[in-house]
Amino acid sequence: MDARLHSAGVPIDPFANEPLRCTIDTDTSSHPPADQFGFFQTWYAGFANVQLLRADGLSFPARQQVWQLGDLILSATRLPGCGLRWTHRKRPLLDHWMLDIPFSQTPDGGMVPGSPGITCLAAPDEKVTNDDLLITLFLPRTWSAAHPSSIQVDSAALNFLAQYTVLLHRSLSHLREGDLPHIVTATASLLSAVLMSCDDPPAAAHGALDAIAAARITRVIAQRLADRDLTPDRLCRAAGVSRSCLYRIFEPAGGVSSYIRRKRLLRTRDILADQSDRRTIASIAEGWGFTEASAYSRMFKKEFGMSPSEARDLGWKGVKHSSWLNVEWPGGRECVLSNLLIYNTLGLSLSPMR
Repeated sequence: MDARLHSAGVPIDPFANEPLRCTIDTDTSSHPPADQFGFFQTWYAGFANVQLLRADGLSFPARQQVWQLGDLILSATRLPGCGLRWTHRKRPLLDHWMLDIPFSQTPDGGMVPGSPGITCLAAPDEKVTNDDLLITLFLPRTWSAAHPSSIQVDSAALNFLAQYTVLLHRSLSHLREGDLPHIVTATASLLSAVLMSCDDPPAAAHGALDAIAAARITRVIAQRLADRDLTPDRLCRAAGVSRSCLYRIFEPAGGVSSYIRRKRLLRTRDILADQSDRRTIASIAEGWGFTEASAYSRMFKKEFGMSPSEARDLGWKGVKHSSWLNVEWPGGRECVLSNLLIYNTLGLSLSPMR
């Protein structure tokens, strides 16, 4: 049994009292001045093209910090305050809603907020900015408060959300890892109360909905998870995507087959935690395609850090397991914001390096 269990048999999170950490914290200073803007552009690969409105070849000092807050992602990007043109990609990989709060720096070093805006990454958009700081809250369109077509927010509500987002950003440095579930619940409740769906989708967003297939694929997987014949080919046909698109989307999860296997493991863990289901572990595993008990036990322990019997014991004691799958930090390469947004769409939690 996990050594973290206290005398009552409830696991103690060893990181609960640790300061809340950024999932991504990167800056352009690691690159030569002439290459800094090119590195900055990679941070937004997959959903936006960024053009520098100058051609002097000077340095581009910028820093980006990103926090993964359940289904939400909050980023803070410090910029050099020069002209930038932002254009949403014509065929984006993502279709999140994006609440932006821009800031301009005053001569004494203070930051003055500008007008907030909320846009969809899947819809065409272009703007020119001269921001010194950009705080952004990303909300997946699969989230319950977001209609798949559009969000209608009046100016008062938008300003209220912006003020809350800025306050949340300022509070992050004072929070602990154990505070995160409460912060996520409170933020989700606030967004649900403020955001209103609209039944008249912008025509420009219709064609772009096909650009992000991850949400559609994951829905098909969830509906057919028990189907042992759920092959990549069948999944492509059911979701209406190409094999290349399927493989690209699921690369962060180790491939679509690995993702399906891990989701099935997660489903068996949920069943094991259900005290009303008294079937044997072997029969539960077999029902989800794991016919070899020893192989199933090894995969389960590798995925969750405990054996199936330990997971059952904890579940019957009332311990609630996380519904997210963890993925390892992508060693040897930068983790960029667009990848993290894809991870969230797939229900994958990317823990920061410790």
